[in-house]
Amino acid sequence: MPWKRLLLVLVGLAAVAGLIFVLLPAPLPVDGAQVQAGAMQVTVDDQGETRSHDRFVLSAPVAGRLARITLHDGDAVTENQVVAQIAPLPLSRREQSEIDARIAAAEAVQREAEQHVRHADEDAAQARREYERIRKIVQDGFMSPQAAEQARNLAVTAANVAEAARFRARAAAADVKVARSALSVASAAERGAGGLVPVRAPMAGRILRIPDPSERVVAVGSPLLSIGDLGGLEIVIELLSSEAVKVAPGMPVWVEGWGGERALRARVRRVEPYAVTKVSALGIEEKRVNVIADFVDPPGPIGDGFRITGRIVIWQADQVLKVPASALFRCADAWCVFVIEDGRARRRAIEVGHRNLLEAEVSRGLAAGERVIRYPSNEVEDGVRVRLRDQPERGARERTRADLAAAMGPAFAPAPQRVAVLRPTVSF
Repeated sequence: MPWKRLLLVLVGLAAVAGLIFVLLPAPLPVDGAQVQAGAMQVTVDDQGETRSHDRFVLSAPVAGRLARITLHDGDAVTENQVVAQIAPLPLSRREQSEIDARIAAAEAVQREAEQHVRHADEDAAQARREYERIRKIVQDGFMSPQAAEQARNLAVTAANVAEAARFRARAAAADVKVARSALSVASAAERGAGGLVPVRAPMAGRILRIPDPSERVVAVGSPLLSIGDLGGLEIVIELLSSEAVKVAPGMPVWVEGWGGERALRARVRRVEPYAVTKVSALGIEEKRVNVIADFVDPPGPIGDGFRITGRIVIWQADQVLKVPASALFRCADAWCVFVIEDGRARRRAIEVGHRNLLEAEVSRGLAAGERVIRYPSNEVEDGVRVRLRDQPERGARERTRADLAAAMGPAFAPAPQRVAVLRPTVSF
């Protein structure tokens, strides 16, 4: 009868459909991530260390016997405090001539520094007068406010230059005092006065290191101790020259790996204009450039010479479309990702902007909310069925092939050798 034939046809179609479903490869389990918009940073990371901005290495001004240094590492000292004493040796004619020449050179440098101070003061005064004139003209409406800002900037710069010249003059005067004291004490020793040459601290701070506090005979210029101001720490980060060209003064820095629970903020002050050759742990010669940064947050217990990890932010944005870097792979001459659409992986070429170790900026090719496959393996191809590992299969997909074969009966059970041939394989 017709209805019996129709029933047999329907049963046959259902059996064929079930058999095809059983023989189809199961969806590949994959890790997914959602494309989203948010903040993003691109950083240059490398090791560095802290150091005192104002660090002085005190050396022996004369040759003689150094008395034992009673101070210790970390002790606080005040300006002009005596930190060491040296009993000078009798001077020879050659040493006398050298000291006289050293005094003459120091006095010449002092006079030059004083002339620079007078010149810088005149320039600063002229810049202030020029600023006042331009400010009045701007108030009358004959010049733009930008001219007043430029004149004010020149006045401030000239004042800073004058202040720096005065500091150099003070340093030159101190050098003259050191040279003269060496001559005076040496002369007193020759007369049998038993004079000692005092070595004084040039600034208030702390003793960073004393190489050898023992009493001994020292030569001229022998280092005695180091003094620095721990309140003025700076950061020195050694970058590869290829990375240092991306860094500019004013860029923010995150200081990590210093032993605290949170990262400290800093800011780049200077990128040194020269590179030095260093050999890496693998024996490779590298060109390294020092990047100097200043702390913005208080450094707390950090001292001089402490190891840190610096992350220099070379680019950042508050709202960009981004995708995990683990989802990217190269296809031809473009970057590609696998997008999950209706349970299948679809390969799509995209344009990538800025990148860091974890994320990449998407310029074109993706929309917010789409889901991509992270760490795609060789099994993932365009159009293959996939499922997220955190989402189990639903309905009939949860049933095994053996269960489906048992439900349809032995007449429709696939031959073992045929199933083995049609089972998907992985090529390496």
